[in-house]
Amino acid sequence: MLNIAVKAARRAGAIINRAAQDIDALTVSTKRHNDFVTEVDQAAEQAVIRILMNAFPDHAILAEESGAHGKSDYVWIIDPLDGTTNFIHGFPQYCVSIGLRHKGTVTQAVIYDPGRNELYTATRGHGAYLNDRRMRVSKRTRLDDSLIGTGFPFRSGQHMDEYAAVLRKVMEQTAGVRRAGAAALDLAYVAAGRLDGFWEMGLSPWDMAAGSLLIQEAGGLVSDFEGDGNYLQCGNIVSGTPKVFAPLLQIVAAHLPK
Repeated sequence: MLNIAVKAARRAGAIINRAAQDIDALTVSTKRHNDFVTEVDQAAEQAVIRILMNAFPDHAILAEESGAHGKSDYVWIIDPLDGTTNFIHGFPQYCVSIGLRHKGTVTQAVIYDPGRNELYTATRGHGAYLNDRRMRVSKRTRLDDSLIGTGFPFRSGQHMDEYAAVLRKVMEQTAGVRRAGAAALDLAYVAAGRLDGFWEMGLSPWDMAAGSLLIQEAGGLVSDFEGDGNYLQCGNIVSGTPKVFAPLLQIVAAHLPK
């Protein structure tokens, strides 16, 4: 299953890379405030779905652009281009994200950064890898030494005051905060040890499914804002190294709605 997902992610990445050569020619539509879609998102998603369905015709699909298709214990959760706003501005921080959920548990993960040709993969119980090299979360144990990623609640603008309070606390108690604009890739960076933690609210399952498994298989921790495992359902996620996770969760949980 993982090999098929990798094939699908690379096919989508090829579509994205071709389009990146002439971004000004793209047709961009607005789904809602600060949320965009291009024909590249749609073409990449269809390429992913076509490859997955050819291999696994009985599986179900949950995809960002086309929604849910079919009913099965196996559900492929797809974001064909996470970071569309970055992509249409030529900001090189975006990726393809594919996760497989089996009976409610994510079991396979692929995140592909086509611009850097970086392939992040994981199978539950078998570790996480970056371009075939085993990944581990960073060894940092102190929040004040840590580099933390986040994303703004950009779609609705709700909870901005609470979010700003968390941001201020995290900035005061860490080595730095980064907001790169592609949650799936941020989660992959936690798994790879490039970030020591990450939090965001208001995400969709396709933003988190693959990245959450990468982190777990790389030795990190992931939860919702209550410290439970319902992040795919509620859209709120905190992650980090085993030692950074708890103090980061404490700050987030003290200010943001559950």
